[in-house]
Amino acid sequence: MAKVEGKKRIVVKVGTSTLTHKTGKTNIARMAKLVSVLSDLKNEGHEIVLVSSGAVGIGSAKLGFSKKPDTTPGLQAAAAVGQCELMFLYDKMFSEYGVVVSQLLITADELENEEHKGHLLDTFNQLLDYDALPIVNENDSVYVAELLNGDNDCLSANVAQLINADLLILLTDTDGLYDDNPNENENARLISYVEEITDEIFEIAGGAGEKGTGGFLTKVKAAKIATDSGIPVIIMNGEKPTSIYKVLQGQSIGTYFQKKGD
Repeated sequence: MAKVEGKKRIVVKVGTSTLTHKTGKTNIARMAKLVSVLSDLKNEGHEIVLVSSGAVGIGSAKLGFSKKPDTTPGLQAAAAVGQCELMFLYDKMFSEYGVVVSQLLITADELENEEHKGHLLDTFNQLLDYDALPIVNENDSVYVAELLNGDNDCLSANVAQLINADLLILLTDTDGLYDDNPNENENARLISYVEEITDEIFEIAGGAGEKGTGGFLTKVKAAKIATDSGIPVIIMNGEKPTSIYKVLQGQSIGTYFQKKGD
């Protein structure tokens, strides 16, 4: 695996499956550990941007639902409730380490409009200059296409591209990309290094998905966006956030996607 030491501007995307228990309620211990690791990386001098899913799941649990709503308006309402809770938890946990957080809710429209993109980039750069930690999510209450597609993975890649990040880390509930579905095939092998994202890689991702909303295919799509922009990508298990330290030390963790041109 190529070494990734010294990466300064890092985008970390965390999915619902990492932030919640199987009950749908918040996995407080894991969330707290992730916050401590990201805060420590900031202390090392890295610029961190967190793209966080979880609003719908956390909102559904707070509303007392046993599962996510099955209507679009229901999902939008759950996202609106969950986003408040999610940011409350992040603000509370990060403040214990003296880290100031900020919230940015983004839709695809903003990333497709050059003027809006310019303003958004200015905001990111100013927040990072202020030593704040931007926390990004889809604006699920107003943009239903992203809500229904579960595409925070590609959102994180577009954010990484926008701010010219040095590395994108996608935290999920599997160890990385396998050559077959590890839940169905015990002989499935982890693909630790991807030099180029080919049609074969997309085909593998389509059949080796996880339980999360976006599935593994969107993660490979995100990796394609980022690597084509010169940004390497790591897809790794978010169960142990401290493994991010190993990634930055150059150890082989998860699946490493080489940036285009290396």
